[in-house]
Order: sequence, then C-alpha cells, then structure tokens
Amino acid sequence: MIPKWLEKRHEILSKAYRNSPFRFEDASKILKEKMKDREEQVNVFLSELRKRGWLEVEFDPEDARKRIYKLKSREEIISETLSVNKSQLTRGDLENLLKRAADLIRTRVDYAFILVLLFYKRISDKWETEFEKAYKEALEDGLNEKEAKVEAKNSIYHDFDIPEGLLWEEIRKDPAKLPENFSKAMKTLAERNPELKDVFENVDFVQFTANRENVEILRQLVELFSARSLHHVSPDVLGDAYEWILRYFAPQKAKEGEVYTPREVIKLIVEILNPEPGVSVYDPASGSGGMLITSYQRVENEYGKNEAERLFLFGQEANHKTLALAKVNLYIHDIRNAQLALGDTLLYPKFKEGEGIKSFDVVIANPPWNQDGYDEEVLKKGEFWRERFSQGFTPRQSADWAWIQHMLASASNEKGRVGIVIDNGCLFRGGKEKAVRTGIVNDDLIEAVVLLPEKLFYNTGAPGAIIILNKNKPKKRKEKVLFINASGDYQQHPEVRKLNRLGDEHIKKIAKAYREFKDEDGFSKTVEIEKIKENDYNLNVTLYVFPEEETEEIDVTKEWEELQKLEKEVFGIERKIEGYLKELRGE
Repeated sequence: MIPKWLEKRHEILSKAYRNSPFRFEDASKILKEKMKDREEQVNVFLSELRKRGWLEVEFDPEDARKRIYKLKSREEIISETLSVNKSQLTRGDLENLLKRAADLIRTRVDYAFILVLLFYKRISDKWETEFEKAYKEALEDGLNEKEAKVEAKNSIYHDFDIPEGLLWEEIRKDPAKLPENFSKAMKTLAERNPELKDVFENVDFVQFTANRENVEILRQLVELFSARSLHHVSPDVLGDAYEWILRYFAPQKAKEGEVYTPREVIKLIVEILNPEPGVSVYDPASGSGGMLITSYQRVENEYGKNEAERLFLFGQEANHKTLALAKVNLYIHDIRNAQLALGDTLLYPKFKEGEGIKSFDVVIANPPWNQDGYDEEVLKKGEFWRERFSQGFTPRQSADWAWIQHMLASASNEKGRVGIVIDNGCLFRGGKEKAVRTGIVNDDLIEAVVLLPEKLFYNTGAPGAIIILNKNKPKKRKEKVLFINASGDYQQHPEVRKLNRLGDEHIKKIAKAYREFKDEDGFSKTVEIEKIKENDYNLNVTLYVFPEEETEEIDVTKEWEELQKLEKEVFGIERKIEGYLKELRGE
C-alpha cells in the first residue's frame, strides 16, 4: 500500500511535472504552497520515494553538488507495491541495525524505547502487508478500487486495529512532531487494542524529548528503522533481534537490580523439563518471557508449529514495565497462546481455579534470589497462604524457599514438575530455610540438584543452582536425589570478558545426566534420602560430588630407568668435580 501522505504529495508533483525532471527547490516550493510542508519534511518525502524505487535521481549537470529528480508513474508504483517483495532480512542485518540504535542511545535513554519502536514498526509494516493482501482479494471478488480499499482497512484483516493516519510512515512524515504523534498513536492503539495497554502506557515520547538532545536521538532512531522494511522478517529472526537488545543492555540493567536470565541457562532447564504438546507451562516470575518463549520453541522444533500452538502458557510478573516487554517479546516471536498477568506472585497469585490457585503441568522460573521482605507476617497477608506455604515460612532476608513452595503448590498432583534457578546458598543455609528444606526432602519431592558454573549471570558472579522437583517421581527415582556438579562445564563468554556461559555441549551433557539418572565420577551421583538426612538435610552439591582433579598417569618402569640414568650422570659429574679439586690442591 502507498502511504497516504506519500500518495498525496506524489500526486501533486506528478501534476506539476508529469515526466519532466525537477530539482529539490522546485519540489520544496510547490509542496510548501500546496501542503504547507517545511524543507525537512520535503527531505523525508524525497528520501522515502528514492528508497522505495519510485524516484530516479541523477546529478545536476549544471551543479554537481545538486540532484535532479524524476518521478515514476502512479501505475508503476501500484504494480511494484502489490507484487510483494520476498527479500528477507537476515539476523546479521537486523542485529547491525539494532546495534546502531543501541549506539545512538547508549546509557542516556531507557532501552525500552528501541524495543517499542521496533514493535511499532513491525505492526505498522505488517498492517500494510495485510492491507495489500485484503485489497487484492477484494478486487478479485469484484469490488472497485474505492470499495476494495475500504474493505481492506477493516480490522478483521489485521492483527491490530491501527488507524491509517497513525501508521509508521504517516507519523514519520513530520519530523518536528514525532513525539506528539507517537504519543497520540500509542494512546489510540491502546484504546482500540486493550491488549496493548501495558505495552504503550509506560513509554512517554513527549517526556522523553523534553531533553533537547533526545529530540535528535528520536529522529535518528525513526530514520534508522525506516531504512529497512520489517514486512517479511520471520518471527524467529525478529525474536532473536529483540532478545539481542535485552542481552546487550543486560549488564546496565543488572546494576539497576533488573534480572536477565542468560538464554543458555533457560535452554538447559527447558531441556531438562522437556515440555510436550498439550501441557500447561507456568512461570510465576516471568520477566521478559524467556522461559515461556523457550518452552514454546522447544515444542515447535520437536513437533512443529501446530503442536506448539497446543501449549498453554501462563506467566505473572510484578514489574509493569517488564511485563510490557514480555508481551511485545511474545508477539515478536509470533506466540499468541500465552496469558500474562501483573502482580506480586507471592502475595497475590493471579491464576486461580475454584477456591484455590490454578495447577500446571510444568512450573518453571528464575525468581529474584534472596528477595527481601517476605517473612511470616508478610506472607500470611497473601492469598491462599495455608495452601502455598504448608512447609513453613522463610526469613525476612530471603524468600527463596517461599518461591519453591509456591511453585510446588502450583504444580499438578498427577504430573506436576518444577524447575527453578536459584541461589546456591539456599541449598545449605540453616534456620527457617532448613526447616522448609527438611519438609520438602522428607516428602521426597526433590528429583535433582544442579550446581552451575560461576559468573553465568550479569547481576552476580556467584554460582547459581537448578532444583528439579517432581510430584510423581518414577519408581526407580523414589527416595533418591541426583546431584550434578556442572561447575566446570562452561566456556568463555564471547562478548563479555568477565562472564562465562554454557555451551551446547554442556547443556547436552547435563540434560543427558538428568535423563539417565546415574553416577559419573566427578560429575553426577544419585544419593539416597537417608544419606541427605545424615548430612542434616544439606543439599550442597559439592558435599556429594566433587570434580576429580586430572592426574597424570606415570609409567613406573620408565621413570625408574630415567632416575637411574640421572643418578649415573650425577655420579659422573661428581667424579669430575672431585678430580678438579684434587688438581687445585696439588694432590
């Protein structure tokens, strides 16, 4: 579809010059007269026509510093627009574009502005593609051009209801009013599409550009995103680009207390839990949606897109800005079968069933480690606290075992499995945490404990742990816990010098050890619960399995022969020295 603002100005210039060439000052004069356009708006207009291939540009023979322009006809433009361009942006293309955007804002601006602009550009471009398809179908059904256009704008043909005047290209045409127009667009879209309310209400472009420097940053960001169409970028490529931004700014956000779970850690825990088509997956601390997205992608890779649509995804997040990013992240990945809710999970779980909390097949999370402020007095103010914290209450300085208890309570009794990424310290700390841990061990709910390498996370150098819990352990695993010491299974992070990360070979090795549930010297060991009780309910992995130091095999015979040879050489040298000394003494 030709954007209305382009179509109108193209029509004005076409009437004035038809197939004749013209210069910038000619276009500027007539558009200023007819449309009240300023010079910078004319620049945007001509630049867009050139990028779309609708404007031929040559050097002015009278002045090489200037250009001469010639328009293509409207018929040529429609023909080219309606034949959909199938060229695909690669991951590299998109990451390069986002890298430039990231360099523009540095640490001066919240990175959420890049993500929201990427999202808005995507849904605008997609709206145009949806319009083109509906328009062609309407013409084939016998409607005239005017009727076909009206029909193609109907919201039933579009993912989101976007007024034509608020599409990206319409907003872009007036650089001086970008903040006001983006703010208006987002307010209107939130009203027409209630599911976008959380996404747009936290990004204020007017406030953003109160700083004069940011006015220019916004203009450059808009022009940067305008350089490439996102019509036909696959969800996988676009999703990877979105994740790239989250990862790129993770060190900065970690300093502000925001948690970003490395995708390799998520991949490992999903690999272990192995969600299948038809199951429900719940993340009570969903963050930007990584656990849910990776669960979906695993099922899609194993069983196909249709089967992935049979997953039931649920997430709750306490930070409204992070929840908005998660909603965009899911849409960008083309995942629609997810329900996200806002709220403090430990106090106000949003997913309920009957008189209690809803139960799920797979419960998976990386909650805030050692979260402060959730002692007995506070937790008893929460909903369904008796049902959720039956093993006891946590100390004020760490809610780790409160999260584990909530996740266990949320797992179905028939086939509920839980996977949590948590601080290693909760495995062996005493006091109230030990009391809760004791009850859970005695109930035979813990299936495996994995010690991760240090320096995997942006916000701490400490090694984390993964605890796998199972309400229906297989018979051969009952009364046992598998301990896996993966502290030495890592590689140097390719982008952040001080960080490590899990490689694919490490993920496969750990997941294989979990599936096989057997001992491997220095790496994994199955331990009877009675042994854990003898160790005072200490779950510290290094207590049960410690990496063996590599020892060099010694060939005793060969070493003995070498020693004898050396002794002979030493004896010969001593005899020589003794002879020299005798000579010196004149003996």
